Amino acid sequence: MLPVSEFRVLDVNSAHWGVPVEMLMEQAGCAVSDLVLERFPDKERIAVVCGSGNNGGDGFVAARHLLPYREVEVLLVKHESSIRTDVARRNYKMVEDSSMMLAEADIDDYDLVVDAVLGLGVSGELREPHASALNMISSASSIVSVDCPSGFGTAQPIIPDITVTFHDLKEGMDEDGCGEVVVADIGIPTEAATFTGPGEALLYPLPPTSSHKGQNGRVLVLGGGPYTGAPALAALAAYRIGSDLVHIATPWRSFTTVASYSPMFITHCLSGDSLQESDVPEVLELAKGADALLMGPGLGDGGGTLAAVRAIIEECNLPMILDADAVSALGQAARTEGDILITPHSKELERLVGSTCPSDIEDRTDYVCSAASALGATILLKGPVDVISDGDRCKLNRSGCPAMTVGGTGDVLAGICAGLAAKGMGAFDASRLGAYIGGNAGERAEALHGHGMMATDMLDHIGPSLMAALDFGRGI
Repeated sequence: MLPVSEFRVLDVNSAHWGVPVEMLMEQAGCAVSDLVLERFPDKERIAVVCGSGNNGGDGFVAARHLLPYREVEVLLVKHESSIRTDVARRNYKMVEDSSMMLAEADIDDYDLVVDAVLGLGVSGELREPHASALNMISSASSIVSVDCPSGFGTAQPIIPDITVTFHDLKEGMDEDGCGEVVVADIGIPTEAATFTGPGEALLYPLPPTSSHKGQNGRVLVLGGGPYTGAPALAALAAYRIGSDLVHIATPWRSFTTVASYSPMFITHCLSGDSLQESDVPEVLELAKGADALLMGPGLGDGGGTLAAVRAIIEECNLPMILDADAVSALGQAARTEGDILITPHSKELERLVGSTCPSDIEDRTDYVCSAASALGATILLKGPVDVISDGDRCKLNRSGCPAMTVGGTGDVLAGICAGLAAKGMGAFDASRLGAYIGGNAGERAEALHGHGMMATDMLDHIGPSLMAALDFGRGI
């Protein structure tokens, strides 16, 4: 059973992996038609009531396949000019001669109604003409709903006899609300569910037009001391993924250098050469003004640094990203609340869990999933194929390039994930989208700079990578 939001991601990723929405729609409509013909052999007069989106498109396909066998009329809830997608419009044109407006029909004239009005993701109070349409459909003697009952998740849902849903059950589906639920395979490729793709960008929280400074993510980066470039790279990446404000807390030894990298940084000077337990109160105070905390870039592991990191893990409940040396502090910290994401490479994860990471991708996936469950954290294991798991869910990421072995690319990835977490994305979603966008930015940078690419080259490609993914999804 999958959350509703995952199915739009699957549609877009299916197109990315070579199975377009038009093909999925064809298979969906065929599945509905086949069920109607098999389960309702005596229902001669059929109304297929269609909305303006792709759920209506599924209905148009179902009607086309039913027309040779039954007396079928397509009833439009709104005028054909309101059909929103090209693929739905093309399928409507094939049944246009059999269509009329729902408002002109009498539902009692039909033996069976196919409900293809509203798809997933509808909430709140239904507006006209949908409220009246659902009232009319609900009075039918027999109803088959397409993918989900129209109004599913609202106070005015249709309760059908059968729901033909696609690929998998949707979260919240049961017999009380959906009647008998039949799951149909419509050809979503395995890769679309297994690997990240542009569909992940649909999870990105788009900024509202009325938003103000700070509303779209405030990140605190705790890093530096022995190394100066890492926290700056992470902070710049957080900005490039859309954070409004990025603060950097760094020891005095690296403060001046880190602050000089960009006028966008809000930089705070800690007390010593490296992070110490005496800095913990100041870091916790700074965290009160942040939406997510990234710890690790450039911190090192000397002196009391790891003890300080453990104390912050235990005392700060912000969504937290642990990278580089900070990863090893998680195993000895007692964390009771809040999302944690760690971004290790294989050796760092092996040191944390105490066993060898397999090289076979299936075994590696199981290893990461088990480790995430044991640690109570989300893991983004970096590699030629990234493995992402929160212990329950798992995704693989293939985006990226060989040039990303250069130093600093991990800091860029951690900064992207921190920026996404600060926008309110959960650790699993932030890491799967972050991995895809970071890898794609690396591919774009390598195309320009070849094997001489540097981590700084990735930064200018983060925004274009995100926008390309969003544009791909909008075109589906």
